[in-house]
Amino acid sequence: MFIKICGLRTARDVDAAVTAGADAIGFVFAPSPRLVGAAEARELAERVPPHVLTVGVFRRQPLDEVTSLAAAAGLRAVQLHGDEGPEYYTALRQAGYTLLRATAPHPGRPERCGALGEQMLLLDAPAPGSGRAWDWSDPRFVPPQGRWILAGGLDAGNVARAVRELSPWGVDVSSGVEADRGVKDPALITAFVAAARGANSSA
Repeated sequence: MFIKICGLRTARDVDAAVTAGADAIGFVFAPSPRLVGAAEARELAERVPPHVLTVGVFRRQPLDEVTSLAAAAGLRAVQLHGDEGPEYYTALRQAGYTLLRATAPHPGRPERCGALGEQMLLLDAPAPGSGRAWDWSDPRFVPPQGRWILAGGLDAGNVARAVRELSPWGVDVSSGVEADRGVKDPALITAFVAAARGANSSA
């Protein structure tokens, strides 16, 4: 189970995510209560061991802004969370970044991981970062094949059920591990990772 903890802004929270066993850590560069600058993100990313993927999250920003911020922050992956076209994916892939494409699910219109050249597909709520889940139980929803990541409204209390019902390749959380909006809680990060890892072994 691939686990990404997103929206981190402090050394304490980065250390908590790494210690808990997260596979990826996300830094938000789009307008958000979790926004970080490139210099701040670089300092935090330098605390992350090589086996944990550092991801910059962008939404509807110019390509040159995405590439300059990702390079300045020293990140290894880019997550595009808007309606960015294939030229973004081509340019970023050529620059050597691992790519995540984030979109809201559309029941009855299955998504395909890799459609724009991304290595991972993230299915999130229509209002990303809101903490509101989309309807996982909609009978029209067809889970994608390959490396797809479930996001939107997850927390330690529901992630195991979501994993058992949908069998995603990975999960992503931000607001579900916060004590207040934009403020992470290390204990909630630890609980989330444990719940996600134990999903397939729990009753």
